[in-house]
Amino acid sequence: MAETERQILRLEGKRASGGLVVGPAHLLGDIIVRDQTPAGTSDDEISKLRSAIATASEALETLAGTSGDMGGEILGFQIALLEDDALIEPAVAEIEAGASAAKGWRDALDEQIADYDASDDDYFRARAEDLTDLRDRVLSILTGADFGDGGMPDGAVLIGRELTPSRFLAVDWHRAGGLALAGGSPSSHVAMLARARGLAMAVGLGDGISALHSGEPVVLDADAGRVISGLGQDALEQARRDVAARARQAEDAKRLLPLPATTRSGQRVITTVNVDDPASLSEVPVGHSDGIGLTRTEFLFHDRADLPDEEEQAAVYRRLLDWADGRPVTIRTLDAGGDKPIPGLTLDGEGNPFLGLRGLRLSLARSDVFEVQLRALARVSVHGNLKIMFPMVTAPWELDRARELMEAALAAVSKEGVTVGEPAIGMMVEVPAAAIEIERFDADFFSIGSNDLIQYVTASSRDSAEVSDLYDPLNPAVLRLITRIADHGLKTGKEVSVCGDMAAEATTLKALLDCGVRSVSMGYAALAQAKATIADYVTEP
Repeated sequence: MAETERQILRLEGKRASGGLVVGPAHLLGDIIVRDQTPAGTSDDEISKLRSAIATASEALETLAGTSGDMGGEILGFQIALLEDDALIEPAVAEIEAGASAAKGWRDALDEQIADYDASDDDYFRARAEDLTDLRDRVLSILTGADFGDGGMPDGAVLIGRELTPSRFLAVDWHRAGGLALAGGSPSSHVAMLARARGLAMAVGLGDGISALHSGEPVVLDADAGRVISGLGQDALEQARRDVAARARQAEDAKRLLPLPATTRSGQRVITTVNVDDPASLSEVPVGHSDGIGLTRTEFLFHDRADLPDEEEQAAVYRRLLDWADGRPVTIRTLDAGGDKPIPGLTLDGEGNPFLGLRGLRLSLARSDVFEVQLRALARVSVHGNLKIMFPMVTAPWELDRARELMEAALAAVSKEGVTVGEPAIGMMVEVPAAAIEIERFDADFFSIGSNDLIQYVTASSRDSAEVSDLYDPLNPAVLRLITRIADHGLKTGKEVSVCGDMAAEATTLKALLDCGVRSVSMGYAALAQAKATIADYVTEP
């Protein structure tokens, strides 16, 4: 809702990623396609479209190589879509009927996007965002429209109706100050990308953004989910002083990075980092964390024609162990499926992939691929403090079977003359059935995947703006389950960690500490503030 008072415009929305920014607004324009007359024959226009699609695919592959695991997963799915003739055929039919390449592509994609948006399935509704992304990227090539951050001044607050993942990844966020969207969801892919970068972002601001103008100074208070324009110089200067004060606090927090994380009463909290791509560790001092709490091994499987072999995987895992220098390194086995498809491995056309063959379920079904990964882990197990974690565990027998396969891999590699270690075997707790009956699972450690746990407990997709109010990390049922798991860890002496977004936000991190969690993992960008939050936390008596 927009409120005008003394020419001050206040737009109220929701927090997606915290922060305070004062800077010039920069409006993200929509890509407009007029009803053009084709410049040539239908064959010429079809050739033009196919060339634009090929250019878009090449650009996505380049972007995926620099976007980390999270961005790479999103873009890998889009690349696969562009390679599917079924996506292109309706546009070709439009062009053959007399449309230009741009109009035929837009009309065909708009129809498919509308079909996905109308689906009763959250997964298919979320895919509408990918189709919108592809539509606009190809249109930008056909029309010459800007797809990135052209003309953006330094420190700008980017303003738009929506922002698709690949368009987000194309922006130079080192220059921009923040992001404010009329729509969107705090749990969308773009919101997760923003949090991973420590970028201030507000969503759900509504149609009032149409009253903003590029170049005018605005205040983005992402903590409150608010954008304000029309402030006088005195108010703007005060806001800039507030920004400077926060920057000083952030610098103060960085002084805690080399120190162990402890509460005000001196209770130790283990703080580890999440790793999407080992290359990101080149900028992370090993002494700033207690190790690696989550390695997403999906990065090894995306954007390639074949699956990674044992030698390639072992080399990557060895790099992680060498970097950690004796600290624990938790490597999660392949978590494919759901919104992370891998061509040739995951199933096509599942009615509800989030409830289908994903995570450990898929690995057990494809033991040929799983055993390669387990052998690679066995080969490096003696070279550091390795912890192996299985995702999407629902029933105790799944964990038991995975443990048997890991032990078989260790024995087989040992028989080949390779010295092996005894890695700890743990599981992700993200399925409510496992959280409720946690005592039944024979794991050496537990890691709560808060993103999926919230999604399954509240029956609300983390990518759906329409149900974002229900996707609530502070839902009492979610907190009760986390407390139950933490209590089980305390009773049994087994570590319980949280590696989802809840660990990276001050409010939800405090809630985790209240639940009894004493081990958290997050992106390195959130580590300093997390240590500051922990240092200010008063342990309950």
